[in-house]
Amino acid sequence: MAKRVTVSIPDLLHEKMEQWRESFNLSKMFQDAVAEAIQKKEEFQRRIREDREMGEIVERLKREKARSERNYFDRGREDGFLWARSAGYDDLIYVVGGRVQENALKDEVLGPYFTDQAKKNGLLGGSENGVAGDYLRVYVEGWKRGLNDFWEAVKDKI
Repeated sequence: MAKRVTVSIPDLLHEKMEQWRESFNLSKMFQDAVAEAIQKKEEFQRRIREDREMGEIVERLKREKARSERNYFDRGREDGFLWARSAGYDDLIYVVGGRVQENALKDEVLGPYFTDQAKKNGLLGGSENGVAGDYLRVYVEGWKRGLNDFWEAVKDKI
């Protein structure tokens, strides 16, 4: 069902509309113009709502990522401390001296150990890059911290 609407227009526009009345379906043009304006407004509001929702999603994911990183750091720290307890002196000095390669999986001395730990903790994810690689780096940082904590507790007693 169609509804009638009264629209005010300037005199000059009315004169031109009268001249071209037979050439245009003014009612259809008005309907199309109003429908397009409403669609643009609704789309704009939807984008704002989605952006806000997207921002909330991103913030939630950042919190979850930080929590995961803390978990991997803590797991690495515990594993590093346990490894240090059974490690030989030369191996301890190797790690304490900062000689472990940045990519621990390729380290000439500890590469196989870190590869096993990465597999055990699900840190390979099919590649050494991406999120799994980021978590592996966090795990290794924690591992080194655990080893250094152990070293600090024993170095003066050796």
